[in-house]
Amino acid sequence: MIVRALIGLGGNLGEVRERLDAAIAALDALPGVAVVARSRFYRTPPWGHTDQPDFVNAAIAVETGLTPMDLLDALLATERAFGRVRDGERWGPRTLDLDLLAYGDEVIDEDRLSVPHPRIAERAFVLLPLADIAADTVLPGMGRVGDLLDAIPTHGCTPLS
Repeated sequence: MIVRALIGLGGNLGEVRERLDAAIAALDALPGVAVVARSRFYRTPPWGHTDQPDFVNAAIAVETGLTPMDLLDALLATERAFGRVRDGERWGPRTLDLDLLAYGDEVIDEDRLSVPHPRIAERAFVLLPLADIAADTVLPGMGRVGDLLDAIPTHGCTPLS
């Protein structure tokens, strides 16, 4: 069965836009994964620890035959391939961050994975790029992406050409 999944991308260390482009290409090249839509890039202020460089964020939609856990494992392997070291620090600087935001209409709440991502509705850096490619998508238990974006401030977030 082929499922449409939504993935958030971001980073704030090094040549982020080039790395995001390369990560999108790497994901598209995975067996069982096809990138079907991608957002613009957005410059966004850091979340949590604010004493760090701004982030560049984007979102992609993929069609996949992978299970949610296999897709998560592929995202984590891609992060590692692009130099990401998960050291337990939350909201810190990073070379690449790939988040599985939604997997079809599924609701998953497990130790390793929660979809839809539980904090989507709070984060302009996720919703702005997601609205570029999936504004009318209804996230189970949350609502329509465009409506979620309309409900939060987006100051400091700017699209990049």
